Amino acid sequence: MLFVRPGRLADLDALEHMARTAQPVLHSLPHDRRALEARVALSEDSFRAEVDFPGEEFYLFVLEDSETGKLLGTASIVAAAGYSEPFYAFRNDALIHASRELHVNRKIHALTMSHELTGKSRLAGFYIDPSLRGDAAAHLMSRARMMYIAANRKRFTSEVFSLLLGVTDDEGVSPFWEAVGRKFFGRNFADIEIESGGRSRTFIAEVMPSYPVYVPLLPESAQRVLGEPDEKALLAYEIHLEEGFETDRFVDIFDAGPVLTAQIDRSACVTRNETRAVHEAGGAQLGATYLIASNRTGEFRCVLADLPAEKKGGAPLPHAVRAALGVQDGDAVRCVPLHRQEAQPDDLSGEAQ
Repeated sequence: MLFVRPGRLADLDALEHMARTAQPVLHSLPHDRRALEARVALSEDSFRAEVDFPGEEFYLFVLEDSETGKLLGTASIVAAAGYSEPFYAFRNDALIHASRELHVNRKIHALTMSHELTGKSRLAGFYIDPSLRGDAAAHLMSRARMMYIAANRKRFTSEVFSLLLGVTDDEGVSPFWEAVGRKFFGRNFADIEIESGGRSRTFIAEVMPSYPVYVPLLPESAQRVLGEPDEKALLAYEIHLEEGFETDRFVDIFDAGPVLTAQIDRSACVTRNETRAVHEAGGAQLGATYLIASNRTGEFRCVLADLPAEKKGGAPLPHAVRAALGVQDGDAVRCVPLHRQEAQPDDLSGEAQ
């Protein structure tokens, strides 16, 4: 079965393979082996450290197949984005241009370079092996991070954000980059994507425009993709919405991809959390699929498994699930339904609740 755990230096070969083959580029996994080794070591230190408030910690998670030991995915959390250098994004502002003499009052959208996201916790580095079928593994790999955040509140800020891939064509060309970024860098989107190091490099402020970029002056192809996720990011977009993320006024500074934010206190992994006691499963499992997380031995684990709808039924788990979680009978586990309940039959408003 598949389970999520913290990455280790012993995973270095598999992580290096992911770093070199993943598309789009994983900023959390450097291509250089020494730099990657240092990043994984930082993650190990971060998980072990006693933390009272978020700083330069970095948490790397991997998705492992318990039967084969093969790693099939990775994702990470940056405790404080831009800890050493500001994290840059475009803020979508509305500027008013008015003239009494001409009786003109126009609201014009403009993009202003901002580092307001600096210091906030960030979800990053999401990758799933293409060989995996279905959406379950992606849900597990992505949302396990929020399970960890919900159980370790002091390590992270009260608000977390995630930057999703913006629209590119079949050749990897970004319409927004062609309209804006290329004019200042004079280089291909893919090259700068690698150099940017996760949007926290000084050269971004040195080269990108410091004055507002007026959206109506951009080509229609660039305007159309503002804040839109690429087709390859639609599943990640839906997973974030399931957790409780919402679109914000920020977009990526290079490809105009959406920035999603969530208040931890309002996330599904907090508001829908149930603490249940583990016991041996008996008979057929009825109910719904849950994210189930443990931290019994100090090493976080997370799986997907079916549980009875009633909390009083505890957490009846088969041996394979308990082994993956590293738990025994009587241990407490954190349980969150994978999907939000459907609207009740008498709810005919048609509005999201």
